[in-house]
Amino acid sequence: MIFYDREQEIAQLQQIDSMSESNANFTVIIGRRRTGKTTLITKAFENKRYLYFFISNNSEQMLCNEFQQQAEQLLNIHFYGNIDRFAKLIEELMIFAKKEQLTIVIDEFQRLANIRSGIMSELQQVWDKHNGTARIHLIACGSIYSMMKRIFENSNEPLFGRCTAKMTVKPFCINVLKKILRDYNPAYTPEDLLMLYAITGGVAKYVALLMDNKAVTKDLMLQYVCQPTSVFLSEGVDLLVGEFGKHFSIYYSIMQLIANGKTSQSEIDSIIKKNTGRYLDTLENEYTLINRRRPMFSKPTSQGIKWSIGDCFLRFWFRFIEPNRTLIERDKYALLKEYIDDNYTQYSGTVLEQYFRQLYGEKERVTEVSNWWDKKGENEIDLIAIEGFDKKITVAEVKRNIRKYNEEELKRKFALIDYNFSDFTIVFRGLSLDDM
Repeated sequence: MIFYDREQEIAQLQQIDSMSESNANFTVIIGRRRTGKTTLITKAFENKRYLYFFISNNSEQMLCNEFQQQAEQLLNIHFYGNIDRFAKLIEELMIFAKKEQLTIVIDEFQRLANIRSGIMSELQQVWDKHNGTARIHLIACGSIYSMMKRIFENSNEPLFGRCTAKMTVKPFCINVLKKILRDYNPAYTPEDLLMLYAITGGVAKYVALLMDNKAVTKDLMLQYVCQPTSVFLSEGVDLLVGEFGKHFSIYYSIMQLIANGKTSQSEIDSIIKKNTGRYLDTLENEYTLINRRRPMFSKPTSQGIKWSIGDCFLRFWFRFIEPNRTLIERDKYALLKEYIDDNYTQYSGTVLEQYFRQLYGEKERVTEVSNWWDKKGENEIDLIAIEGFDKKITVAEVKRNIRKYNEEELKRKFALIDYNFSDFTIVFRGLSLDDM
């Protein structure tokens, strides 16, 4: 797939890089796996010389040997002896950067913390010693969000406060997702777009896999996902094992329950058989894998919390792939596809709601977007989008079939909200596949 979007991120990286001609800059790039962080860096610096170090699971000495050779070849310099400490290699490169501007990318940076316990402290000492005189742009890129956040945002960690810029690479926005699908399938249908969104959520690598393999319609996408060689079948486990580590089992179970409709803590606690409040908070704040949702206009202390998995792929994976591991292990891929086909229409109704909330949230004038439900769970509104500066509110019911939309019923439910809307213009509407 050709390169799409990221113009703003590229411009920011290039601007920071130009600033490093006169002073040191330390940029941290974070994003979930497969969002295209490395591709972004490659694109941003395609016309300049830079060092790229990928932190594999090799020993520190082997990594240093490899990186030393790369540096000597690219920079046409020679270091004295074999360097076996990563921080020492960075120090030599910072000394080099006192004479000539240098950009260094360290990919999967968080893995350094697992190689040896003292590496981060040593890097902090090297950075503090030389950043005042080195013309360097050091870029730390990582896909394990929790570890990167801990390394750079925890005040007890050595590198806390050292980064000069932070960038989060997110999945493609909906307009970019539509452009990509249009380029590969000009005659795409709303069902094709909804399936692409449901499977990928705009994650660059997932989108590229489908487009490059000509899986550009709903049926072809599902067929690709359910084939024996599909990375989608194991991606959920691969993604979460790296994040959760030794606490994998309980976090995994909680996410599985949420994906299957157990959205309140009381429901989750009753099945896990323990208080899961701490784990839910960690999944939300440290791993950023679930979202705490309250009804629009409710107080921050209100108890009507629902939990949801914000990542479209993980929600799809937990709903359809994980429960059918036996089919996959027995090579029953046709049955897996049949199961998804049979249950997808009902599942996709919720996905369509999320799609429209995201679509409205990406509109320039919208300042807040969410949904609403009453305390008893008897009345719910799928979408409320507020344009705060324009004093306008859009209230919408989302239906796959627009003929099921009932505006009078929507107005009745909106009238139940205890809030003063006298200053706002209210627009009621139904949203369906045709509005995607």
